[in-house]
Amino acid sequence: MSGTSYEFFIARRYLKSRSKTGFINLITYISILGVAIGVAALIIVLSVMNGFESEVRSRIIGFDSHIRLRTYHDRGIDNPEEIMEAVRGLPHITGLSPYILDKGMIRSKINGKSSGVIIRGADQKTISQVSELEKNMIYGEMNLGPVRPVAEDTFLPGIVVGRWLADRLFLDVGDRVFLISPAGMQTIFNQPPVKQFVVSGYFETDMYEYDDNYVYISIESAQELFRMGHSVSGIEIHLDDFYKAADVVKIIDDKLGYPYYALSWFDMRKNLFSWMQLEKWAMFIALSLIIIVAAFNIITTLIMVVMEKTKEIGILKSMGATSKSIMKVFVFEGLVVGVIGTMIGFLAGYALCWAQMKYQFFSLPGDVYFINYLPVQVVPNDFLFVGGAGILICLVAAVYPAYKAARLIPVEAIRYE
Repeated sequence: MSGTSYEFFIARRYLKSRSKTGFINLITYISILGVAIGVAALIIVLSVMNGFESEVRSRIIGFDSHIRLRTYHDRGIDNPEEIMEAVRGLPHITGLSPYILDKGMIRSKINGKSSGVIIRGADQKTISQVSELEKNMIYGEMNLGPVRPVAEDTFLPGIVVGRWLADRLFLDVGDRVFLISPAGMQTIFNQPPVKQFVVSGYFETDMYEYDDNYVYISIESAQELFRMGHSVSGIEIHLDDFYKAADVVKIIDDKLGYPYYALSWFDMRKNLFSWMQLEKWAMFIALSLIIIVAAFNIITTLIMVVMEKTKEIGILKSMGATSKSIMKVFVFEGLVVGVIGTMIGFLAGYALCWAQMKYQFFSLPGDVYFINYLPVQVVPNDFLFVGGAGILICLVAAVYPAYKAARLIPVEAIRYE
């Protein structure tokens, strides 16, 4: 029997042994339960936060592109077709579409209600390559070309508006609206560009920021409204794997150089996604306190075991067991408690996450959140990280009692026995 096996064998006997009172065993079980609860809580909370992050990311990326190609100082791209042709063959790129993005004002012709909006000019032929706007249409159709107003024979350019914006301005399909642009307004005496449109449909992304502020018009109408000539604000790019966005951004920047630069989906919402990561770390640290409390129970348990097993430790040392071997015995005890507690926590945490993913029994108010159930996404790396942290805390907790046991002098240990 090797040294390690011998020490582990004794540690296991100490854990299974029946003490004169069942108190030590009870504390051991409480320690295991504490570790299990802490690990399960961490797994569940991290999985829920992963779920929320995934939902938010998928909705943002579904509305926006994976990458935006722009120019410094927002001077615009004068030759979008040439630039698209230059980047079309780069790795992972599956879709390209020019766009115009600027602010303006929308005003209903019927009731006079108005609101500030973000106007996006889009190429209807290619926008489906980079955006899920067409899938998000809930009423009417995504028609940015000529549309006939209700009870009229004339045709005007179509406009697609967000669901909550349409609700706020009492807009219906077929209504006329005015878009007003600040382009070219250098003094108060300048007349701002104004263009009429016909509402052709509503979209809903379940993201209030978009559904209450954005409108879509054709890229030709946007060029006219913002007096941009044949220029565009930039080019939207879709990838086969959005996690490759940072790599593709570097490739595009190296290929095109100044005055062009690319922004990934993460760069466009850096504050939001960085905050989510920070919150995830904060929750991990806070919930790790549960495991630390269980670790204090482990320290208490092992100190009491050392006190109870003083005679046995003295006998082992008198038979030739080294201080290092005695220390290993009690470190193994703490390690076993940590491993058992972690495994139970894994099973409990995964079982609850799986049940929520399958049955969605934890619901959310749909009128407050953009989803009506608690999202969960299980990530294997979280199990490795949480398990490693839990076992490490338990291992560290066992060091002090093990050190005290190793320092016992055989004669002193058995003198009064």
